[in-house]
Amino acid sequence: MPVIFKIAWRYFFSKSKQTVINRINSIAILVIVVATAALMIVLSAFSGLKDFGLSFSNVFDPDLRVEAKQGKTILLDSSQINELEKDIDIKAISPILEEKVFLSFKEKTQVAYLKGVGQDYLNVIPADSLVAVGEWLVPESNSIVAGYGIGASLDLGVYDYGSFLNISIPQKNLKGSLRQTPFHSKQAVTIGLYQISEDIDKKYIFSTLDFARNLLKYPQNIFSSIEIKVSPQADLEYLKNKIWKVMGSSVQIKDREQLNSALYKMLNIEQLAIYLIFTLVMIIALFNLVGALLMMILDKKSEMNILKAMGINHKQLFQIFFTLGLLIIIFGGGIGLLLSSVVILIQQWSPIINVPGTSLAYPVKWELENFLLVMGTLLFLGSIVSAWASRSLKL
Repeated sequence: MPVIFKIAWRYFFSKSKQTVINRINSIAILVIVVATAALMIVLSAFSGLKDFGLSFSNVFDPDLRVEAKQGKTILLDSSQINELEKDIDIKAISPILEEKVFLSFKEKTQVAYLKGVGQDYLNVIPADSLVAVGEWLVPESNSIVAGYGIGASLDLGVYDYGSFLNISIPQKNLKGSLRQTPFHSKQAVTIGLYQISEDIDKKYIFSTLDFARNLLKYPQNIFSSIEIKVSPQADLEYLKNKIWKVMGSSVQIKDREQLNSALYKMLNIEQLAIYLIFTLVMIIALFNLVGALLMMILDKKSEMNILKAMGINHKQLFQIFFTLGLLIIIFGGGIGLLLSSVVILIQQWSPIINVPGTSLAYPVKWELENFLLVMGTLLFLGSIVSAWASRSLKL
């Protein structure tokens, strides 16, 4: 063990004859413990809230979605589907027909998106588990499943065969005849109401693929998009390249983060803001370390004269107190990280704190990324503060 580290180690554990210096050192360590624990807990809480928020969109969004680069539709034949299904990392494929439609029920109207799905859709998205009232789509029928928001706006009743929901789209290629209706409509019966999130519940209704095709008048091999479920260990970039080879360069492939780019960007900015705010708190807390080191330098002045007589030069004295500062940082930060990790894991595995006004456990998530970020931030800032405080030896 180097002499410099031995002396710093001794100074770290030895007590001063002056009580006030011992108290200043104890307070410096305590403040570092609290600041480190606070940063770790806040970042873990945000990670939990982030996962909780994304869980609503992740339930509805596929692992990969294939869309047209230009226009609204893509061409897909059975040979292309068979080629994609050969890949072991692709678990399920579901072609989708999606279009903005006009809904009318009795005297109420609303604009929504019709999403026509096939039977394979449930292998991509377990949408039937999201149905809160009624049941999922019945094949070869004019049934639809609407969101709770749409159901509330239109006063839709489940299994109401006495009043049908009218779904309309603008007619294409009108020749200007006054007798022609500008809309093409189909009637449907609501057999289920799903519930995901407020935004989605007000946006989508589901129908069978055949119903949507008849309403939109699309050929058999035309679709709006293809939704794909992949295995958890799949290489998404590899799959994207394979899909491009099969589908051609006219399509674009998006993963969940790209499908919700605005949401992910907002969450990342919020996380950065939280990190910077609590890093500022940590910087303020580290000023206590400056005071502690300065007091220890003054207290050890007589001992430093003895060390100089023994051959310790000025640079080595600087290194001694710099190392002492790092020991205080590592000791205080280590306790803070340990305590905060225990609190986070207890809340994660056996919740003790609920969201105010609810029985829902407050979401937290311990992540190695956050642990390393807090530790790295503390060591970086602590090194700067220790070096700055140790410079007083030059005076």
